[in-house]
Amino acid sequence: MTPRPRATARPAVAATIAGRLLRHTAPGPQDTTGPGRDTERYIVDWAGPVDADLPDERAVQAACGLMQVHGRATGGPLPLAVDYASVVAGVLAAQGATALRIARARGLDLREVRTSVAQGALLTVGQYLAAETARDNSGSPEPGAPHAPVAAFDVPQAGGLATLETADDARVEVETLDPLAWREFWARLGVAPALAGRGWLPFQQRFATAVCPLPEELRQAARRRTPAELRAAAHHAGVSLLAVGFDPAPAVRPAPWFLTPGPASVPRARACPDTGVPGPRPAVPVSGAVLPLTGLRVVESTRRVQGPLAGHVLRMLGAEVVRIEPPGGDPMRWLPPLAGDCSARFSALNAGKPVVEADLTTAQGRDTVRALAAEADVFLHNWAPGKAAGLGLDASDLLPGRPALVYAWASGFGDAFGDRPPLGTDYLAQVHSGLAAAVRPADQPPAPSLMTLTDVLGGLVCAQGVLAALAAREVTGRGSRVDSSLVSAAALVPRPAHRVRWTALDRPLRTADGHLCLGPEARACPEAVLRLLDGAGPTAAEDLVARFARRTTEEWTARLAEAGLTATPVLTDLTALARDPAFRAAVAPPDPSTGHARPYAPWEFA
Repeated sequence: MTPRPRATARPAVAATIAGRLLRHTAPGPQDTTGPGRDTERYIVDWAGPVDADLPDERAVQAACGLMQVHGRATGGPLPLAVDYASVVAGVLAAQGATALRIARARGLDLREVRTSVAQGALLTVGQYLAAETARDNSGSPEPGAPHAPVAAFDVPQAGGLATLETADDARVEVETLDPLAWREFWARLGVAPALAGRGWLPFQQRFATAVCPLPEELRQAARRRTPAELRAAAHHAGVSLLAVGFDPAPAVRPAPWFLTPGPASVPRARACPDTGVPGPRPAVPVSGAVLPLTGLRVVESTRRVQGPLAGHVLRMLGAEVVRIEPPGGDPMRWLPPLAGDCSARFSALNAGKPVVEADLTTAQGRDTVRALAAEADVFLHNWAPGKAAGLGLDASDLLPGRPALVYAWASGFGDAFGDRPPLGTDYLAQVHSGLAAAVRPADQPPAPSLMTLTDVLGGLVCAQGVLAALAAREVTGRGSRVDSSLVSAAALVPRPAHRVRWTALDRPLRTADGHLCLGPEARACPEAVLRLLDGAGPTAAEDLVARFARRTTEEWTARLAEAGLTATPVLTDLTALARDPAFRAAVAPPDPSTGHARPYAPWEFA
């Protein structure tokens, strides 16, 4: 049988997002995707370097692991009911186009950049991929040896969501990073400290595992209380709580980022007297190629995902990224699973960044930050609201001494809640933005995905804001302040006015040996699928699902192809990405330097 041609339809959502962001980039490139233009050009398609026929968003989510990670908490692979991978690809396309503008202004002969929805999807699962392919210190296999099975701790099974139900069937999401506040919250609901303590570890680990197997007794305690009682308990304990609504529309629609020009530039030599700042540890170069940001320096003081990912993106574009960490290093470095002597998840976002340790609670530590910022092109942080001003390290403190500096703050909520916002974490941002309702179909209760959707998208949007500011600096010579947030990133995700309704064909179908995601033609024409089933005549959804389970994934893929229909096997083991020949050009296998698999940089420049 002749192989089906690869999908050629342009990813419309990705193109729309890229165009929107490029219009918001000032002064920056316009949408230059047309042929024959003697200027910068970006191209975004579905599969990119992945050697597979991926005709739409669902196929990309199935093949690249998004369905596997999103569905962990609810028992099996499940699509995100929004075009999340396409939005990510749109941001990547805008980043590539803006980086081209910066490169050409700096004398580099680069004219075109390519990216894809598949590369965007792989970037979003990078931390999960790192964790599941990490080699432990003890008994590490040699490079090229078969991958050892990953412990159940590292590949969690269905364990439920963190969303709590109340006595009147409302739903709430709570958040705290303080174990004492967690214990106090549950104590006010009549839960014994020991029982509350059993829920703390899975609650905190949900950021890394995408599951939250809370003890059932905690869920029952919440169900005995009204929303008002839960809000009161949260208030007294210092825990953030938001009600989970059914409306997918964003509560607010902020701009992706806000750019405030800094003071007029003053001519100034880059070199400065010896400050006594300890030299950073050497970084691992991204590649031998000259990249758009080669020669630029970024200093970041960031934690968790959003801020480090923004720095990671800038590093992949060629910048040197220096991390400021507390004495002894960021505690996240030692969270399991380890790849060598470092957390695999931490390494996925921070490998190759030299480190300077500084205690920001001391004058000497703050002076270290000022000295580093005075020699940087970008200073990036995701500190809590008010912390920068309290440390004397706000934009108004640093820009006068370095007028060309781009100062970037990646926050949780921006100014959406005034001066007393909830904790600025991923899941509360999903709730406030309506994304928690949008990512699930109408027959499921609304709840945030435990995949860190807004952390990743927020980091990407922050990086694009930085690129916009650097592009503006090439024209004006002035630095600027860039403010972005998780909520401003979430607002980019298009969603319908009402939650979507799915049929059985919209969900992954279980086969005899896995799961299969039907392509757009099959989902749009269920009669064509029914004709392929054993037996004739109409069939109930339950019968359809049962009949698919009688044949293997390969058998069904072949039968559908003979009927002119596409289908994509659903990836249910992320470690397979590092072994699959189809992903050889998109995913780097574990190597001695990282100890885990990782996606390659998601752009190709020419």
